[in-house]
This record gives sequence, structure tokens and C-alpha cells, in this order.
Amino acid sequence: MTEIDASVEVVDNTEDSRYDLLVDGELGGTIVYRDPSDGVRQLVHTEVKPELGGRGLAGVVARAALDDIRAKGWKVVPTCPYVASYIGKHPEYEDLVASR
Repeated sequence: MTEIDASVEVVDNTEDSRYDLLVDGELGGTIVYRDPSDGVRQLVHTEVKPELGGRGLAGVVARAALDDIRAKGWKVVPTCPYVASYIGKHPEYEDLVASR
């Protein structure tokens, strides 16, 4: 991953049903989610502002979202192609995927 020369934070914005990626305090990207049933979070769409591309920030927000889901003891449905690919490349998150 490329070195990130900024203050980066990911917060669960429950009001808007998304994880917000804050870069130097400004919204730099999101992962939108739905909670279709108790204990299951569906990650629907990942987006990072184009001007922040190529810095590994999509991976930062994906990892933070998956870590949050694990901490809650929930399962994930990765309908977002980016998150599905991320899990495929990081098998330590495969146990979070809800059985179909």
C-alpha cells in the first residue's frame, strides 16, 4: 500500500447507513451499507473521491468496515464488487461472509 500523508479516520455514520472515510477531517469516501436482518450487514457500494485515488484508501475503509463488523459479532454480505474482491485477497475476513 502507498504511504498515506494525511490524517485518516473511518467512522460508522449510522444516520446515513455508511462508513465515512475522513481524510484530514474531510469526507474522502464511503462504503454504503444495509442491515437486512439482525447481525448481518450488507456492504453495497464503495467510493473514494477521484482526487484521492491510488493511495490505498478504498482498502483502508474496507478493512475498517470489516473490522467493525467483526467487533460487533456480525456477518457480512459483500455485494459491493470492491469489498468482495478485498475479502478474496484477504482470507482472514472470509469467516465473516454470511452463508448463502
